[in-house]
Amino acid sequence: MHSFAWWPTVIVVGIATITDLRSRRIPNWLVLPFLVLGIGVSGFLQGWHGVAQSFEGILLGGFLMGAIAALGGMGMGDVKLCAAVGAWIGPSQLLVALVVMALAGGVMALCWAVAGGFLGELFSNTGGLLAGFTRRGLRPDPELVLENPRTRKMPYAPAIAIGVLVSFFSH
Repeated sequence: MHSFAWWPTVIVVGIATITDLRSRRIPNWLVLPFLVLGIGVSGFLQGWHGVAQSFEGILLGGFLMGAIAALGGMGMGDVKLCAAVGAWIGPSQLLVALVVMALAGGVMALCWAVAGGFLGELFSNTGGLLAGFTRRGLRPDPELVLENPRTRKMPYAPAIAIGVLVSFFSH
């Protein structure tokens, strides 16, 4: 466990969650300095090994979440937040966080759909995404991207926060 990363990470994912819930945005002024500080602190405390771990965490978070964003399913603020967290906790702990994050996001989406009365639409759209993947390939579905004003958008920073915080206790 990277105990030095606990408080900065809790503060940043807390602020990101609040801003994402309020405005559906995660600000660059929050995540970019956090990313740079993660590299610096890891380098200061662990030398070049820490810097390498930070960059591996950045690449893992950025690549996996970036792939989802490229398909239109996530905003770039979420991608940058995951990459910045990866700079602090490294790739092995981030992998745990990503798994928990996916589970938390799925549960949140189900609860949100039940509360909003669109559970059937959620399952239909999910099935359409999976079935249309063979037809579309890696291109996003134009009806289910964030840019479409009719698409329902769920803030994902709370799921990121849950995944990251659980990873501190399980790693």
